Amino acid sequence: MTMAATTELDLQACWNDAFTWDDYLNREVVKHAAMWKGTWQRARAPEWAVQRGREIGGRWRILVISEDWCGDAFNTIPWMARLAEALPQVELRVAKRDENPELVDAFLTNGSRSIPIAVVLRDDGTVAGRWGPRPAELQEFVLREKRAGIRAADDIYRDVRTWYARDRGETTLRQLLDIMAGG
Repeated sequence: MTMAATTELDLQACWNDAFTWDDYLNREVVKHAAMWKGTWQRARAPEWAVQRGREIGGRWRILVISEDWCGDAFNTIPWMARLAEALPQVELRVAKRDENPELVDAFLTNGSRSIPIAVVLRDDGTVAGRWGPRPAELQEFVLREKRAGIRAADDIYRDVRTWYARDRGETTLRQLLDIMAGG
């Protein structure tokens, strides 16, 4: 994100306007609601992640940019929400991408409005880092497969779903905690 983007964008206002996890899940999620709620029920904050979060300390806010139709979102955000639930010093809110173009435009991925994007904010509201739209190794796989142009998108995304099922949020949480530790 450029310095101009951070100075022009009022992240506190974006945070204030964003949905709590409970409101987002129970009131805003319409498409794929069963998948979102199923992932939420299965998601857990592993003990290693909770312990690391305690060791990192500080107060953190995770502002996630998302939409309910996004498969990467319902495979990652519930795990982030479980981490926030387990750590009193971490809060999570969700902003809808399509209702917040100025927010997503400040956190583009290769010029694209890809989601989900988790903006990790320090207690003072400054940006410690950003995560997304997928765990780094999975994002590299998807980009490599798309560039190769050999496999159909359905085949690629079948592998993506398998990766998420095996990973169970571990990589997403590790990468978020790495941002906090460096922040």
